Amino acid sequence: MNSVFMPVSRADMDERGIDRLDFILVTGDAYVDHPSFGTAIISRVLESQGHTVGIISQPDWKNLDSFRALGEPKYGFLVNSGNIDSMVAHYSVAKNRREQDAYSPGGKAGLRPDRAVIVYCNKIREAFGSVPIVIGGLEASLRRFAHYDYWQNEVRRSILVDSSADILSFGMGERSMKEICRRLADGEDVKTITDIAGTCVITDNIPENAVFCPSFEEVKKDKKKFAEATLIQYNEQDAFVGRPLVQKHSLRYVLQNVPSKPLTQAEMDEVYALPYTRTYHPMYEKDGGVPGLKEVEFSITHNRGCFGGCNFCSIVFHQGRNITARSKESVVKEAKLLTTLKNYKGYIHDIGGPTANFRKNACAKKSLCKDKKCLAPEPCAAAKADHSEYLDILREVRSLPNVKKVFIRSGIRFDYLMLDKKDDFFNELVKYHISGQLKVAPEHSSDRVLEKMGKPHFAHYRSFYKKYFALNKKFGCNQFLVPYLMSSHPGCTLNDAVNLALYIKSIGYQPEQVQDFYPTPGTVSTAMFYTGLDPFTMEPVYVPRTAKEKAYQRALLQYKNPKNRALVKEALLKCGRGDLIGVLR
Repeated sequence: MNSVFMPVSRADMDERGIDRLDFILVTGDAYVDHPSFGTAIISRVLESQGHTVGIISQPDWKNLDSFRALGEPKYGFLVNSGNIDSMVAHYSVAKNRREQDAYSPGGKAGLRPDRAVIVYCNKIREAFGSVPIVIGGLEASLRRFAHYDYWQNEVRRSILVDSSADILSFGMGERSMKEICRRLADGEDVKTITDIAGTCVITDNIPENAVFCPSFEEVKKDKKKFAEATLIQYNEQDAFVGRPLVQKHSLRYVLQNVPSKPLTQAEMDEVYALPYTRTYHPMYEKDGGVPGLKEVEFSITHNRGCFGGCNFCSIVFHQGRNITARSKESVVKEAKLLTTLKNYKGYIHDIGGPTANFRKNACAKKSLCKDKKCLAPEPCAAAKADHSEYLDILREVRSLPNVKKVFIRSGIRFDYLMLDKKDDFFNELVKYHISGQLKVAPEHSSDRVLEKMGKPHFAHYRSFYKKYFALNKKFGCNQFLVPYLMSSHPGCTLNDAVNLALYIKSIGYQPEQVQDFYPTPGTVSTAMFYTGLDPFTMEPVYVPRTAKEKAYQRALLQYKNPKNRALVKEALLKCGRGDLIGVLR
């Protein structure tokens, strides 16, 4: 490929005749120029608009010279923590320090600070004073309001306040970043750029139709107010009917403008056609590269957004519930490109996205309902499942020369799949697109717990399970089904965990890993965890909080592990199910 990386050094700038960059993007990840990485997308989008962009990846936050490496930009700094939240990158749900970081050279941990966005912005302020700073990415996006911080066990202020940034771009930032950067380059003062959709700012210029959330001071003091604020924020995350939101922080006002409109199909095609090098920067070769690239190097993103609306998922507050999908021509073109890359072995690892089998919204409405979900706890009567476009793309790609197999490794919504009156997609999924095992996410077996998760009732998984293995038998396949299960979600009691363990036993499944619920900023489930209230109903929710109870629930789901035997026995006795001590072994 003829693409070149963005400048990462003065030598790169000199080679290209750049005396001063327009924008400098500071990121907590290693620099990977692949469209699965937000840094790559935003830098390429801005480059396509005629701006020069440099990358400072994983600067030494203890050394100001790391932030001065490319000089001072003409118009501003852009800051993100990387593809994932820096706190999640560093700590397990048990708050133990992780030993590896997939988005760092060689998988080495510790190359970014905790709360990277705040640290980077404060260092930029120290080095360059009042230079404009725009923050974005997942870490900033989900902390745009006052939020519960699991690691400190307290409510923190909006990240705009703590970072001293000028503008926060939330969600998928192509539209907002293009407008911000255009206006800065046109000479507009960053303090007057307060009206762009998809951004948050601190301002006294409040739109007339703005909705006020309970203030930072209120949500910090009163858990009921926190739950109320969560519902207000959730209900206005709609690009078509959402209103501006305001949350007071002391004497200042944090304004969230309405969300950006989703990209059109043509615009999304343009983003993925930009000249990515599709690999990590050569400076990481000595470290063995960047592990995070391996999972996505030969994968294709065909959609964005998810109307599934799981309460523990950040997508509602980040990508949103509206679906945008690339054209068939765009996806096929990228597949052809992948077959020309040096490490290609004949396999397209994924054609997916947040939810692989979504190509359009569940119904014809642009703005999605505030008072109900499309698929949970039961599918809405207006929801119409249609896999025809997706199936057409899969058929085309798997027919390409040099393509041995096309897998689907992104999440499949099995309830949406079962809603489809045609079996074509399900049949071909089983016959052609599974790499030995299919991973799906029923999460739990208790309908009451599933309702708190925003997931479908368990009967839908049972129906899917039965049909999946029937189709395997029909086509002579011997493929496994791997259900993702979650322990300790709000609403889940010890008895619920016992019943889930009994279900696991009944199907002869033993999970190698179980995900404890992780209370990350900005989700409805995190609000339940912190407040003990369901924001949708304001009714109390049981919350497993202690390390001991979490250990019980996790052990029950892995009851065959000899290391868990004592915990399983304790848990069974604690909930009056001693009769199962000889059964769950």
